[in-house]
Amino acid sequence: MTESRVTHAAVAVLVRPDGAVLLGQRPHGKPWAGWWEFPGGKIEAGELPIQGLQRELHEELGTQALEVYPWLTRSFDYPEKTVKLHFFMVHRWSVEPHGKEGQALVWQHPDRVEVAPLLPANAPVVKALMLPRIYGITDLAESGEHLFFSRLQAALEDGLRLIEVREKQLEADALEAFARRVMMFSKPYGAKVLINGDVQMACRTGAHGVHLSAVQLLGLTQRPELEWVAASCHDALELQQARLMELDFVTLSPVMPTRSHPGVQTLGWSGFNQLARDYPLPVFALGGMKYDDLAIARQHGAHGIAMQRGVWPT
Repeated sequence: MTESRVTHAAVAVLVRPDGAVLLGQRPHGKPWAGWWEFPGGKIEAGELPIQGLQRELHEELGTQALEVYPWLTRSFDYPEKTVKLHFFMVHRWSVEPHGKEGQALVWQHPDRVEVAPLLPANAPVVKALMLPRIYGITDLAESGEHLFFSRLQAALEDGLRLIEVREKQLEADALEAFARRVMMFSKPYGAKVLINGDVQMACRTGAHGVHLSAVQLLGLTQRPELEWVAASCHDALELQQARLMELDFVTLSPVMPTRSHPGVQTLGWSGFNQLARDYPLPVFALGGMKYDDLAIARQHGAHGIAMQRGVWPT
């Protein structure tokens, strides 16, 4: 379908401090009446997506976004049209939202949405909202076993909820034993654990998913049958393959210089933004990240940041 026949819409994901997001029910008289969706609407001619977002928030909910980040851009083919949805995360707003068009509103936690039906385009978006902002990568080789698990415990208590087990130096049996121990520590906190590069090990250990290398990603012909599948990306080709395979999220690197890859050309925030802009999957910025970089990462289109050294308390 040509771009001129695509309807562009701005969509707001209003997020409360407790993680609940706002859904609205389409009122009678509109297409798909009774279905639930994130607030938003068509971007008018001459509007930027952020301008359309603010107008729709005022018209639908009587509020204005005060802290807003670009997030995903997803296309969906409805029977009557194709829509391109520009999603924004909104964390602060001027006044409490209310249904100015008579629509019902409800706050829901993404991992237990209780209203139905949701508009078809929103299912992968709700899943993406289950992802935390911080992605921790294990560093057993650098810290040693005793110190690593002490730091893992502290990080979990501090809110870490997404972990990649990545230890290239370990033989298969030792890596599996290490992964099982990471999962044992993580389970009481509800943290998701992904295994780097080994689908079978992820299945054997009961891990939540797998994180594929860029080489593995480019060799995929179908998505692995796991709950969560992620991949490492560095350029537009790899990002395109992740999109085609309908993965759940990607890391994009290197954003900044790192000790592990000295002298490697980095993307910088401008290069990161060029690749991540208008992308349909959550993207974690990787490479030289620290907690303080989360805000600037989100301003440039990242879902969050991934860290190997910076994530573990010292």
